Amino acid sequence: MYSAPILLVEDNPDDEMFALNAFKKNNVRNRVIVARDGQEAIDYLFDTGKELPPFILLDLKIPKISGLDLLKRIRAHERTKFVPVIILTSSMNDEDLQVSFGLGGNSYVVKSLDLERFTKDIGVLADYWLDVNILPSSFDV
Repeated sequence: MYSAPILLVEDNPDDEMFALNAFKKNNVRNRVIVARDGQEAIDYLFDTGKELPPFILLDLKIPKISGLDLLKRIRAHERTKFVPVIILTSSMNDEDLQVSFGLGGNSYVVKSLDLERFTKDIGVLADYWLDVNILPSSFDV
């Protein structure tokens, strides 16, 4: 299990609160760092003094740098190219899905409007990416 903070890139305060509560209800012990726009996420990820997150939850519709542009930058940079990126979005648009995977997204999850389902989904994501998934040895968390 990785103890580094999870990075949540989310500009909607309600969705941020739902996600943070879902992590808490699922007993996820990792801190969650919230970036409210793409630039905040870039600043965090490329600060070599910060630990890389074991995974990133990325909304597509964020200000300053879009989620898809952020994903491109994450994959293009040596420091972050292996960080798992889970798209967590309200978009059910097939083009968003295709482009997300084409740019190197690891998973695509549509935010459920049902709070109980959303909480369960966050728990499943955390269990998989923190406890089941194995990252390359070159990944430094």
